Amino acid sequence: MTGPRDRRTSAAIGLALLLCLFLFVLSLYLGAYRLSPREILSVLDQAIFHGGTGASSPAADVILRIRLPRVLLALFAGAALAVSGAALQAIFRNPLVFEYSLGIQYGAAFGAALSLVVLGPRVPAQAAAFAAAILAVLAVLAVAGRSASRAVSILLSGIIVSALFQALLSLVEFLANPYALQALIFWLMGSLGRAGWGDLAISLPVIGLGVAALVLLRWRLNVLSLGDEEARALGVNVRREKMAVIVLATLTTAAATAVIGVVSWLGLIVPHLVRMAVGPDNRNVIPLSAAYGAALLLAADDVCRSLASFEIPIGILTSVIGIPFFIVLLKKSGRIWQ
Repeated sequence: MTGPRDRRTSAAIGLALLLCLFLFVLSLYLGAYRLSPREILSVLDQAIFHGGTGASSPAADVILRIRLPRVLLALFAGAALAVSGAALQAIFRNPLVFEYSLGIQYGAAFGAALSLVVLGPRVPAQAAAFAAAILAVLAVLAVAGRSASRAVSILLSGIIVSALFQALLSLVEFLANPYALQALIFWLMGSLGRAGWGDLAISLPVIGLGVAALVLLRWRLNVLSLGDEEARALGVNVRREKMAVIVLATLTTAAATAVIGVVSWLGLIVPHLVRMAVGPDNRNVIPLSAAYGAALLLAADDVCRSLASFEIPIGILTSVIGIPFFIVLLKKSGRIWQ
């Protein structure tokens, strides 16, 4: 016999799957080049079941080279950011912790700035952003030292390291020429406009492994969320488990940020929404955060490219929506986590 919470969880899972499927089809349809649903289904059928054979057409070029990689990247990046935020909130038992609390945002921004302004095409911006994001998290852990398993130490260390990389980023911006500065600012605002199969090839292996590992660890996250003393009493190596989650969240977030730029608030808002719907059990929160994070980022991208004749950077929209929404959640955070 199922209880009310089980029914809510089943309903949330069903809604997430339907929402992702609906947005996937809608996103392939939206765009300046109008396509009919029949053309979209025909191109997908040709690509999936017939190996993409046959003469090329404008519809096939638009879907397979532009829209499909963009849609898939939005789904995977949204899942990565949301799952990372949910996992970090669970291990630190703090609703204010999310993936950018570890300094990943400004670390990746500094790496991209070095590539676009100083290093040039010899070092791709994606690779530089990924490496600098990892470096930023290592710096946070080094500053926190043996207290790295405590939320307060991580948050304070993240603030310090973020301030350092923000200062370095400002220095690079000051020294940049106008053309490089324009490209850097566009990257910092976040965008899926240049998404391609190459970006998926770079990020998908890391995102896929990271999200899958965090989903498999959702049982352990329930134990860690009880508190350090309770987890140790149950035989869990708290420091090792938390470091594993931090590393997975870092790699996943860095891989997503490196290809879509800085998109804030997703990893903070989505886990809260899921907990409001199904409760704090991480066995449900982690996979549902992945599904709703993917759907939310894809929906935000659809709005950004449909709202005006020009494309609005997606990082602007997520911040405009996320900040007031977070203020509301902040007033209810005590109830969400009980």
